[in-house]
Amino acid sequence: MSILREIGANFKAENGTVFTVWAPEAEDVKVKLHKAKPEEVPLQREAFGYWTALAENARPGTTYTFVLDKEKERPDPASHYQPDGVHKPSEVVDHSSFAWTDKKWKGVPLQQYIIYELHVGTFSDEGTFDGVIEKLPQLKNLGITAIEIMPVAQFPGNRNWGYDGVFPFAVQNSYGGPDGLKRLVNACHAQGMAVILDVVYNHLGPEGNYLRDYGPYFTNKYNTPWGEAINYDDAHSDPVRNFFFQNALLWFREYHIDALRLDAVHAIFDNGAKHFLQELQEHVHQLEEQESRTFILIAESDLNDVRLINSMNRGGYGLAAQWNDDFHHVIHAMVTGEQNGYYVGFGTAEQLAKVMTHTFVYDGLYSEHRKRTFGSSAANNPAQQFVVFSQNHDQVGNRMLGERLSQLVNFEMQKVVAGVVILSPYLPMLFMGEEYGEQNPFLYFVSHSDKELIEAVRNGRREEFSSFAWQGEAPDPQSEEAFNQSKLQHSYTSDAKQLHLREFYKRLILLRKSCPTFVAPDKNKVLAQMDDQDQVLHLIHTTKSPYIYCLFNISDAPKTVHLQQIESKGKWVMLLSSADKQWGGPGYEFAQEYESGAEVTLPAASILILQHQA
Repeated sequence: MSILREIGANFKAENGTVFTVWAPEAEDVKVKLHKAKPEEVPLQREAFGYWTALAENARPGTTYTFVLDKEKERPDPASHYQPDGVHKPSEVVDHSSFAWTDKKWKGVPLQQYIIYELHVGTFSDEGTFDGVIEKLPQLKNLGITAIEIMPVAQFPGNRNWGYDGVFPFAVQNSYGGPDGLKRLVNACHAQGMAVILDVVYNHLGPEGNYLRDYGPYFTNKYNTPWGEAINYDDAHSDPVRNFFFQNALLWFREYHIDALRLDAVHAIFDNGAKHFLQELQEHVHQLEEQESRTFILIAESDLNDVRLINSMNRGGYGLAAQWNDDFHHVIHAMVTGEQNGYYVGFGTAEQLAKVMTHTFVYDGLYSEHRKRTFGSSAANNPAQQFVVFSQNHDQVGNRMLGERLSQLVNFEMQKVVAGVVILSPYLPMLFMGEEYGEQNPFLYFVSHSDKELIEAVRNGRREEFSSFAWQGEAPDPQSEEAFNQSKLQHSYTSDAKQLHLREFYKRLILLRKSCPTFVAPDKNKVLAQMDDQDQVLHLIHTTKSPYIYCLFNISDAPKTVHLQQIESKGKWVMLLSSADKQWGGPGYEFAQEYESGAEVTLPAASILILQHQA
């Protein structure tokens, strides 16, 4: 494991600020302090192209830039704050000054994560970290145990999903900057909720990206869909790796973040002997030992490759968990009937039963969409290593019109889909607003200043939709209207149907948290059966007693089925029916208990949940 090198502006009250920057090809580097009387401090060259200097009078709030070879004046690549945006000077931050109140916080065990993904700019009217804080009691009331924040690294303008960030260490100024994020994390911990932060280590955005002025941060050995690949394995890659290792550790150490979601790790290219992700996990383990608490890495990947989460002694990278797109694609294709784009080859009853116990649909099978054999077996990986969802920022926002599932399926089917996700053996994740059927879309939006870049983004979006059969005109991602349309209405307090849906989500989450069989579900003790004729998924959890039997009618017609036989003797007692009027359902009277093998008739688009009684 490599030895880490401090970078950026590191303030110590007794000494001042040490500035360190990697610029291997520069002949002269100074730090310019933007004070009433500007001051330039020369940096000394050290090994491997690092430059460093102590500026005793650079205090928190001092803005600064680096001057390279007396020509280029640039913000700090490792800036912790860009108060005036991506093109202006960086600011010295004192992380020791924040008054944390979470000293007793020990985190939430991964198997207890019930995740709520949110975008800071559209989650509240304020569009800030403080706006999120105001609504945390509502999320706690819902039963959420972890919020996942879309990227907050400084991006150009005030409107962006966050994946165009260009200062990975700097917290977005329009959201509330470093202290705003700390207040949010502190407040979450006070509510008993963990915080997952989405970080992007596969590319940087195009506007305000000054890294190439400093050194070979990028490589032309590989291509990503979003721009130049980051240099993790080419010449001069050690300091680049150090840059991103330090970034991950910063979020854990200075912001008390509990977990990082690593965006699109399939676009992190590294053919070195030790993959970047493995070494990152090693550094995180080391920090865990120092801090005596757990830090979690969760990968987003479209490769169905368990090497990401296999232990290092099994040849893996040792990450804690990964997202499972197959789960989403199966349920989405089944309930919407969509078969275009990456939904090709998804949507059968057999597949839905398979993902409940085998995790991936494509685990070494031929994929028609990819035109190749795809994926690996997850048979030896526990369920808690996979995050599942029916909606997320990508799956909603990368639709041309940003429609949520509430626009694509009826009210009763929304409840069915909620049950499939929350009562699966995996870690469930909700996308903000889905719990009450938010009607506003979640669109793609940016606020670039370069006209050519703006047009390129518009054209790129149109091309992206070409493989789908979506009708209409794509909204302009640069428009403020696209951003405003994407804000949550939080309208369930004044809409009876939305309140019914939210209460049903709340009941499902409570069931997940209170039933012993869901504490740490064992995939090998989950029985799943479904056929294309019935369109009813039988899902039986037998990890711990009392067992739970879930019946999901994923069709628009009533279905009559027989309960599966299990080895244990006893009866099945009714726990929950989505058709109940309490949840805004049509009203349907089920028997209070059933024998194994009994006949059960399910209304269209409904869930029946039973508990075993010996």
